[in-house]
Amino acid sequence: MRLETLNEGAAKTAVRGETATRWLSRALVSDTSAAYAFVAPAFFLLLFLVAYPFVLSLWFSLSDARVGETGSFVGLDNFRRLLGSSIFIQTLQNSMVFTAAALGLKTVLGMALALLLFRVARFKRLIRGAVLLPFIVPTALSTLVWWWMFEPMYSVVNWTLKSLHIVNHDIPWLPDPYLAMFTVILVNTWRGLPFFAITLLAGLVSIPRELYEAAESDGAGPVGRFWHVTLPLLQPVLAVVILFSAIFTLADFNIVYVLTKGGPMNMTHLFATYSFALGLQSGQVGQGAAVSLFLFPILLGVVFVQLRLVRQSTTL
Repeated sequence: MRLETLNEGAAKTAVRGETATRWLSRALVSDTSAAYAFVAPAFFLLLFLVAYPFVLSLWFSLSDARVGETGSFVGLDNFRRLLGSSIFIQTLQNSMVFTAAALGLKTVLGMALALLLFRVARFKRLIRGAVLLPFIVPTALSTLVWWWMFEPMYSVVNWTLKSLHIVNHDIPWLPDPYLAMFTVILVNTWRGLPFFAITLLAGLVSIPRELYEAAESDGAGPVGRFWHVTLPLLQPVLAVVILFSAIFTLADFNIVYVLTKGGPMNMTHLFATYSFALGLQSGQVGQGAAVSLFLFPILLGVVFVQLRLVRQSTTL
């Protein structure tokens, strides 16, 4: 009798276990289905907004399409023609100089501003919010203000410099090719500086104070603490910030188009503005698409190098 009771109990336990297993498997299946259902809208949105335009741009770059004409397949002729174009070579050089200079300035000034904000005690929320203003204001609107400040005839910058007796003549900020590139880099730096400063500030806040106290007890001064404590611990954050900023800077359009439209003498043309000028203003859709696709391997290389640096800095 006792043996039968034990067998019945074991059977009931086995049934309960099997029921629980079936319920768990159903829950997992339903959770997986729900996860796919939640991800699906974002996936189709990316497919529609990224994948489809990319494939269409790839087709245009391999054709002689013009505005209003579908064109025919020409292979790599558009790319060969661009590599033989002095304007495209100038655009490539401009993009490299513009990106390197703007990234360097944003990195150095962003780090300095982050360290300054880290030490601010009073009104820190108000000050940090004010620092974000250049990043919040629409790019075209803020760049239009900068254009007015550097406009040759009514430049408030020239008026201020002459009033302070720093210069005695108007400086051609935008008509001069080299000053125009300097102005474009300056505005891009001003625009991207808050992104660097606030992100690096978040990294600074996460560094334990005990590390600074230990370094100070070992005799390290402010410079030593920065080089041996702050900078190594900020490397992962800094690498990610530089990665995103490099992508945004290389693909910049609004600032250059509003200020100079790629001039004077094509000295400020970047990939985006030159692609726009060829593809839409000149109607050569195929060549415009080829210019934009030249940017793709460059961005891919930047992302690959930066991700390797991030991985190395996080494994140290």
